Amino acid sequence: MPAYEIIYRHDDGSLTAKIETHCASDKEAKILAHAMKMDGAHQLEVRQGETLIYSRPQDLSQKIPISVESRLSL
Repeated sequence: MPAYEIIYRHDDGSLTAKIETHCASDKEAKILAHAMKMDGAHQLEVRQGETLIYSRPQDLSQKIPISVESRLSL
């Protein structure tokens, strides 16, 4: 099973919580991320390694590696 990171953030981008888990698929990781949503978290990301699989609110329309995402935010 692939390893995923589920990251929850406050509106200001600060970390609310981070969960590392194994899921059978991207879809299962997305469902788990919503099911375990933390109080006060307004943003969530699901990552597999350096690749963004899913985010809400959706501000990226495709899977982008962290290194590319960092350069886009400059």
